[in-house]
Amino acid sequence: MRLLHTSDWHLGRAFHRVDLIDAQREFLAWLLAQALEQNVDAVLVSGDIFDRAVPSVDAVRCASEALRDFAIAKIPVVLIAGNHDSATRLGFGAELAEVSGIHLRTRTADLDRPVTLADDDGDVHIFAIPYLDPDVAHTELACARSHTAVLAASMDRIRSQLVRNPGRSVVLAHAFITGGQPSDSERDIRVGGVGDAPASVFDGVDYVALGHLHGAQRVTGSTAVVRYSGSPLAFSFSEINHRTSVTLVDIDGAGRVEQTLIPTPVPRPLARIVGHLDDLLADPDLILHEEAWLHVTLTDDRRPDAPMERLRERFPHIVVMEFRPDSAQVAVDADLARLRAAAHDPVEVSRSFLAYTGGDEPTQDEMAVVAQVEELARRERETSA
Repeated sequence: MRLLHTSDWHLGRAFHRVDLIDAQREFLAWLLAQALEQNVDAVLVSGDIFDRAVPSVDAVRCASEALRDFAIAKIPVVLIAGNHDSATRLGFGAELAEVSGIHLRTRTADLDRPVTLADDDGDVHIFAIPYLDPDVAHTELACARSHTAVLAASMDRIRSQLVRNPGRSVVLAHAFITGGQPSDSERDIRVGGVGDAPASVFDGVDYVALGHLHGAQRVTGSTAVVRYSGSPLAFSFSEINHRTSVTLVDIDGAGRVEQTLIPTPVPRPLARIVGHLDDLLADPDLILHEEAWLHVTLTDDRRPDAPMERLRERFPHIVVMEFRPDSAQVAVDADLARLRAAAHDPVEVSRSFLAYTGGDEPTQDEMAVVAQVEELARRERETSA
């Protein structure tokens, strides 16, 4: 049995205000081409189809067209809701979609109702555990209010079904499993201060197709092969070292799993550069980053004039710029003490602020403007008192 595992499409998401919908549409077309080329038996999508509970019109259209194309190609697709999705909205029309081979699993009622596929070695049961908010799901599952408890209760139902109908088994789930390495672009799902659950909850099945964490990785600690496919696109600079991919999963007749990572299309590479503005603009080695989505840290002692505009002349795809002067900054404790001592003098507080943000002491002309504004404000207060 050959399966293609993907997750965390986050359709409708932007990268630092850059619209990604065209890149996402390109990925979905590529995904269909890979499914056909690799002759897969099904595609597994482990949640976060959309980036928000109420997705944009473009995001809905993108998903609808992609699923239509998979149905036309007669490639079954199993999708679950993630923590970014609205289970109700994503699950709308699930019964109708299932007729076309598109299996939308968003309800706890479907936990022990597998999508069953068959090959020469027999049946493969594909179970789906959508993202389960413990605040809601613990009542339905009659268990404790925690991620571990709701996943364990879900797996108890699945294992009971496997006792009645043996076969090779796959579970889709959207969760933070202990040992996984997060990035800063995933939404926090902690309940009671705990966001993760052990991989051992999945013991007893062959492959677990995870979603939620955006880096492709395998998680140990279970008798099953437990893997995050990762997101197909990078969504933050914390993912600069990620190699985005989907996972080709082959399961033999004995339930042994072989995994192959297939790199996904990259619309633009990510890069970080650091230095003085004039040096960055002149450095010939930085030609490699002229077409990248760029995070720039300027280290000039004084904030340059119009830095973003000047950078964009060479690096048109810069999306983040921050200023960290090379000059030694005042220690935080000492700086706070000085500000408290000067709190009675708005001009001095303003001077300190300008020195911090500009990386150097403000000029006499700048301070004259500050003093003039402070005086006008003081007179206004006295007049209205």
